[in-house]
Amino acid sequence: MTKVSCIIPAYNEESRIEAVLRVVYNHHLLDEIIVVDDASKDNTKDIVGKFENVQLVVHEKNQGKSQAVMDGIILSKGEIIFLLDADLIGLTPEDISNLIEPVLSRKADISINLRKNCMWIARKMGLDFISGERVFPKKLVQEHIDEMQKLAHFGLEVYLNKLIIKNKYRIKIIF
Repeated sequence: MTKVSCIIPAYNEESRIEAVLRVVYNHHLLDEIIVVDDASKDNTKDIVGKFENVQLVVHEKNQGKSQAVMDGIILSKGEIIFLLDADLIGLTPEDISNLIEPVLSRKADISINLRKNCMWIARKMGLDFISGERVFPKKLVQEHIDEMQKLAHFGLEVYLNKLIIKNKYRIKIIF
């Protein structure tokens, strides 16, 4: 059975991360949840600590979203990676299922969420190219780990997009 790992990078998200974790916690399609607290100055890690079976990684120094995600991916045990932002509002269990199912059922190689609050240009194009909500096979990034760890603070999504285009992966946009 294919395992799904949820990676949530977080920085100063004490006001929002609990709601996100309540949605993903015990979701039937997720096998593990890893939150990487990127040196938050608030109570993010204390809130995450309330959730048993959520693996918490704490950076002592802020390294940026790209490194936080990469650290989560490296620790993950699943064959499928589910990236999720810690600051989402209005997330539902159905949103989680809708993102994971196309990849799990092999109807798509990658799924990317197009949320209602994304930039207007992304809505017009029908693709949020910087969306932090993505599902993809771990093998997509495994041979690129070293290179990806050198990315700027917020270069991860653009790098992933290049890999998707280069490899001609099938994308499912989730609305």
